[in-house]
Amino acid sequence: MDSFFRSEEMCLVQLFFQTESAHNCINELGHLGLVQFKDLNPGTVAFQRRFVKEVKKCEEMERILRFLENEVVKSNIPIPADFTSETIPVPRDVLDLESRFDKLEQELKEINSNRDTLRQNFTQLMEINHLLQMTDDFFEEVAIRFVAGVIKHERFPAFEKILWRLFHGNFVLRHAEIKPHEEENMAEDPVKKDVFVVFVQGDQIRGKIRKLCDGFHASMYPCPNNAYARKEMRTNANTRIEDLRLVLKRTEEFRETTLTAAAANLQEWTSKVKKMKAIYYTLNLCNIDITQKLIVAEIWCPVSDLNSVHTALIHGSEQSGSSLSPVVNRIQTQQTPPTFNRVNSFTTGFQSIIDAYGVGNYQEINPAPYTMVTFPFLFAVMFGDCGHGLVMTLLALWLILHQEHFRKLKNELIDMLVDGRYIIFLMGLFSIYTGLIYNDCFSKSFNVFGSSWSVRPMFHPHGPWTNDTLHDSGHLHLDPLVSGVYSGNPYPFGVDPIWNIASNKLSFLNSYKMKMSVIMGVAHMLFGVTLSLVNYINLKDVALQFIPEVIFMLSLFGYLIFLILYKWCVVMKSESAPSILLLFINMMLFDYSSEGTVLYRTQKPVQIFLVVVAVLMVPWLLFAKPLLLYRKHKQLKFLSLQFCLSLFFGVKKAFFSLQVSMADIFVYQGIHTIEYCLGCISNTASYLRLWALSLAHAELSEVLWKMVLQVALRVTSGMGSVLLAVTFAAFAVLTVTILLVMEGLSAFLHALRLHCTPSTYTPDVAFGFCS
Repeated sequence: MDSFFRSEEMCLVQLFFQTESAHNCINELGHLGLVQFKDLNPGTVAFQRRFVKEVKKCEEMERILRFLENEVVKSNIPIPADFTSETIPVPRDVLDLESRFDKLEQELKEINSNRDTLRQNFTQLMEINHLLQMTDDFFEEVAIRFVAGVIKHERFPAFEKILWRLFHGNFVLRHAEIKPHEEENMAEDPVKKDVFVVFVQGDQIRGKIRKLCDGFHASMYPCPNNAYARKEMRTNANTRIEDLRLVLKRTEEFRETTLTAAAANLQEWTSKVKKMKAIYYTLNLCNIDITQKLIVAEIWCPVSDLNSVHTALIHGSEQSGSSLSPVVNRIQTQQTPPTFNRVNSFTTGFQSIIDAYGVGNYQEINPAPYTMVTFPFLFAVMFGDCGHGLVMTLLALWLILHQEHFRKLKNELIDMLVDGRYIIFLMGLFSIYTGLIYNDCFSKSFNVFGSSWSVRPMFHPHGPWTNDTLHDSGHLHLDPLVSGVYSGNPYPFGVDPIWNIASNKLSFLNSYKMKMSVIMGVAHMLFGVTLSLVNYINLKDVALQFIPEVIFMLSLFGYLIFLILYKWCVVMKSESAPSILLLFINMMLFDYSSEGTVLYRTQKPVQIFLVVVAVLMVPWLLFAKPLLLYRKHKQLKFLSLQFCLSLFFGVKKAFFSLQVSMADIFVYQGIHTIEYCLGCISNTASYLRLWALSLAHAELSEVLWKMVLQVALRVTSGMGSVLLAVTFAAFAVLTVTILLVMEGLSAFLHALRLHCTPSTYTPDVAFGFCS
């Protein structure tokens, strides 16, 4: 259970296994997905490694497989997606698959080349057939010289214009559009073409026309002058067309048969090639002894999974028929292990968000478990609407129940939604909860427990209202100072429904949500700093880092929360109540001269003391740790190097490694101090987005109701109008929901960095094959 809240304890393990069992052993480790191989040849470039040729062969086979997949997709042949095979690739599979893929590629390229040639000949014969058919309509049997051909439809106007400019009208041009038949649509991209005939006198002019046709890439065909020759030529063309149509049909059938057979094995071949490539890539990270019979590898793996790793190696050795079992030797090292956080289908989305801001250092506390609550809840604070939350919850539940179906679609956007299905589900549930607290469902309120406010005591003789007051006034305000107007008992759960019809609803909820956002933001930041206490205890930096950070935050922003809560608890008139913002600004400026800046009697000395304490924490953070390290560094100068290593080789090896440059320590500590102090201010302001986006969502929902639903239901009547209004409203609700989800996620991703501790990047531990 401890590994759930911090990164796993890792160990460095040395492996010895025979060369003939290497593929099976690495394959088993890859399926296990719990180890990271260490590069034992760091000084060797990629092209000098032992298995670089095998890796290149696998890359070439991947290229052929992509070519086959493209051809299969173009032919609309389905690829089976339910491939579940545990076939273990062996070295001879590389040669077998390579020869098979080369043969299949050459065969398919030859088929495509022959098909393209046949299609081109078929197109030419069809154009000749159309040309002969059209020329019969242009002229009777006369001995007139002409030039005939076929040109693309979009090029004909320019062709005609240039002919006119060259010969100034001394020609006769006839053209007709070729109407494509079903046989001519066999090509992938059919092109519109026109048949043209140019009647001119003189061989020199006809030569110029032929050159012009070449410039426009027009196809010119010989056409006899007499009708009998044209009829014979057309008969021969029709005969050849029928033959070509039959040959093309057989070619397409053979091509489809070849691609169908390839599609049936495409997933299996892809899996094998990827596995072999990963195996050879991993073998390049290992060492081979002089006898070429033993492979040595070093891996990082979780301590709790050592038995699983050993079992997987034994299983791989047995599958290969090796006579010797692999040897697993755990070795001691002073190297910093990689960070590995174990996840499952529920936690993987939250862990991915955390890792996007930076992978924590080894054995640091993992903020992902706490993010499972804080992230959806902060989103729900901005998206507080139980109606919209219910829509989001149902959408997430639909994604959870049909996740396998959606994964088969292979769409980037859908994959992102499926991967974050549990995040969306929790955000929807928390949005329902906060929507009930806000008493907001599509901008309407629930009156379940009855309002705590009553209008009856405002009438005469207890209050100032009369019947004439109601008729003469458009807006009236309840006075809580009149006895009986406010019962004194707050609404049992959430916001009183009377605020939904109050004219000062916006000012009341604005003040409430803005101060609530500041309280939640400071509490969230304090929670994040408190989590870092575990890391500071391990680093022995509690007095140097944690205590001044907490004192600095509590002295300023903790006091800000106290002012907000105190003002809520003290009864005072709204006209004389001081502004919390002005109180805080005057506190930082030591300005107590203006009126209305005192909330309680001992406010001035308390605030001066807190500001001075907060200011003193800055040099504590800035100089205490570097000066302590500098003092220890000066003491180490009087010790021998051997004594230093023997003294600090154990637990304090990390400390000794910091003694390289004291200037770097001062600079690093200065950056950390500035980032923390400015971050406290900027992050507190950032949490006002909770208030801003909650206000935006409430206003959008109210506009949707008042300007869409209410107007549609008031103006029209009948079942058809109701269905139309409901359909339009559903579309508007969905649009508003999507916009606010995107805006809320953007704001939360900015605020979520408070969960994460910036650290240097460490590679992922898991090693596995691509699915």
